[in-house]
Amino acid sequence: MIALDRRTALTRLRYQRIAPIYDRIEALMEKRYLPWRKRLWSMVVGPSVLEAGVGTGKNMLFYPPQIRVTAIDLTPGMLERAKRRAHELGREVDLCVGDVQKLDFPDDTFDTVLATFVFCSVPEAVLGLKELLRVTKPGGQGLFIEHVRSEHALLGALMDLVNPMVVRMMGANINRRTVLNIQQAGWNVCKAENLGRGDVFKQIVAIKPFNPGASEEGHASYPAKASISQAELHLGEVGFQNNSLKGR
Repeated sequence: MIALDRRTALTRLRYQRIAPIYDRIEALMEKRYLPWRKRLWSMVVGPSVLEAGVGTGKNMLFYPPQIRVTAIDLTPGMLERAKRRAHELGREVDLCVGDVQKLDFPDDTFDTVLATFVFCSVPEAVLGLKELLRVTKPGGQGLFIEHVRSEHALLGALMDLVNPMVVRMMGANINRRTVLNIQQAGWNVCKAENLGRGDVFKQIVAIKPFNPGASEEGHASYPAKASISQAELHLGEVGFQNNSLKGR
């Protein structure tokens, strides 16, 4: 069993507690999320892929048949349900307990790393994103769907106000600035697109630079401390979408 710090252990405890009813809790919202999940997985490039925070295995339906997926989750209760789902779907998946903040994989292992609705609950989000960067091959991609803090003044303030209560109940932060966190971790963010109405749900595409700290030709590069303008978020874009990512 992996050693956990206090906050990470508390996160595991919260999700272990709700694991038996997690799918029922999210059943209504999952109808909205399914098309987003399908679209994200259509962009995956293999053959070696890591899914961080597999949860109960909701993405497994969209795993491309030609890729090899390693999937980790912090919570044993979630992972047991993911194993059952993999069996029911006939998917061969390497499932294991793991902490995204301390990944047990060598550098430059995966062609694509992917996470959906995960970095709202990782205690040290930037640390986890740095670990994903470390295990991704140079030029490999990070694909994310996350809910983030709204840039609209009133909604953002409300999210800040209720966040402590949501964390205590569900373990998830609703006011994370995840696009900026991805940049700060060292990824080159190519696209951050709003999903649905508003600016709370985002699909984010990022690339690991070949030279850390330097921009790879053809990819967007952003200073780690730069903020993302509200206008950019309303357009649903950060930087540009690289032609090599289209159609995947």
